[in-house]
Amino acid sequence: MTASPAADAAASLLAELVAHGVRDVVISPGSRSQALALAATHLARQGSIRVHVRIDERVAGFTALGLARETRVPAAVVCTSGTAAANLLPAAMEAFHSGIPLLLLTADRPPELRGVGANQATIQPGLFGAFVRWQHDAPVPGDGSWGGLGARAVAAAMGADAEQVGLPGVAGPVHLNLPAREPLSTALPDDFTAAPGAAPTADAGEPIVLEHGPRTVVIAGADAGPSAEDVSHAGSWPLIAEIVSGSRFGRYVVHGYREHLRDPDLGGRIERAVVLGHPTLSREVAALLKRDDVEVVAVAAARR
Repeated sequence: MTASPAADAAASLLAELVAHGVRDVVISPGSRSQALALAATHLARQGSIRVHVRIDERVAGFTALGLARETRVPAAVVCTSGTAAANLLPAAMEAFHSGIPLLLLTADRPPELRGVGANQATIQPGLFGAFVRWQHDAPVPGDGSWGGLGARAVAAAMGADAEQVGLPGVAGPVHLNLPAREPLSTALPDDFTAAPGAAPTADAGEPIVLEHGPRTVVIAGADAGPSAEDVSHAGSWPLIAEIVSGSRFGRYVVHGYREHLRDPDLGGRIERAVVLGHPTLSREVAALLKRDDVEVVAVAAARR
């Protein structure tokens, strides 16, 4: 049986994602997304990727978010068209604010079936607004190609295109809106395979050399990891590590740091803060980083 344009495009996109390091795909089942789901499960049976099925789209989004947060590699979440896609917004916002690479693959109707008042026909292009690093409304298979979308999406999720939103080098969510006409899926060829590629890494940028002069603390926010302790140890600087940082160890970690930061005789003397991860939990840390007399240096944590 000859594969439909939708099936061909889905197979090509999934193979390209796998070739660029994607290893986890979360599927929330639906009719319009069936070509993507079948291509993903075909590759899962071959061992190229891991497929996770979640019936609820909101749960699917957060499952993919957790996988990407743990691996620091883009995880993809696939859903059907209509309001299903809107349920991915909370996970997209979390990924945006936390710098987590996440691929939102939303199936859609072709342009001629949009805006006709049908049930579950909504406006999906641009749905996630400012909360994505890059978004693209793909052509309908047969009218245009999805070739190259996988590579571009992975690069953008890792921060390569983030200059467009003022966040150069910062990972985050990417939205690919994927319309298709019927037949939505057909049998895939038995010889359809995908060669897993190396996991993508973020561009670390130019190294930062810090002088030892200013009174300095190291701030470890969410997902800072062992790199924060490395920086603290190298500079012999106190380490202020939030509970979600994965950095609360080492000889320089400060216990009870919130009280110390409120003390003008201690916190008031700080002249420089070296920040890793995303500080989110402590008002005292936020107040420190807002001070005009404190130099803030943001550092991209190294992968482990």
